[in-house]
Amino acid sequence: MTPGLQILFEDEHCLGVLKPAGQLTQGTWAPPGETTLEQDVRRHLAPESPETAYLGIVHRLDRPVSGVLLWAKTSKAARRLAGQFEKRQAVKEYWAVVEASDATDVQAEPSTALLPPLGELWVDWLTSADKSGVVHSVAEGTLGARRAQTRVMIDASAGMAAGLRRLRLWPETGRTHQLRVQSATRGLPILGDSLYGARETFSPGIALHARSLQVRHPMSAVPLILVAALPESWRGRGIDPGPAST
Repeated sequence: MTPGLQILFEDEHCLGVLKPAGQLTQGTWAPPGETTLEQDVRRHLAPESPETAYLGIVHRLDRPVSGVLLWAKTSKAARRLAGQFEKRQAVKEYWAVVEASDATDVQAEPSTALLPPLGELWVDWLTSADKSGVVHSVAEGTLGARRAQTRVMIDASAGMAAGLRRLRLWPETGRTHQLRVQSATRGLPILGDSLYGARETFSPGIALHARSLQVRHPMSAVPLILVAALPESWRGRGIDPGPAST
């Protein structure tokens, strides 16, 4: 196995890994001394000739985000997995720590279930990223804007420092920077996300973690649930990982 690559699931059809915060997801270019996750996965699949390995990209994570990432190892698996994301059949749960000086009116929920609850629904209309890489929330009907929809709850089981809240988020669409923009728009910037107004730092990356992903296996159609433990950086900031982060 490629050093540093954390595999959550693998068979002949697909590969689930834990993406570290701060690493680029895809591409063959990376800054000096770094590799993209795609390069690491290719080296794992074909150590002698990584460029020959088939690798289907069915979803992505922003560079500062950590968590579950699923790749397809065949073209058939790629088509079937991509179809589940396009039809919103994939269930994605994210954990986030946000800056919040006052208690919010987001519903609290101590449950650790993977399936999305009937939490508060966030709906926004988001632009494409501008020249600075920033996505904006705009009025419905704005030319080029696309609807973004996320279910969200406060994780009431997590003890947090003053001024911070931990959220559980289930995005139902997959827009660029969706969770980051939707949180910031409501005065809840994700910890460390200075691009969207966070005041405090967090390293590496930001305090947004793709906690779990549930899809149907592309060949057998049985449920495939991948879960990623919280990075040590969260613990280093005194963030209680909670009982579900084993």
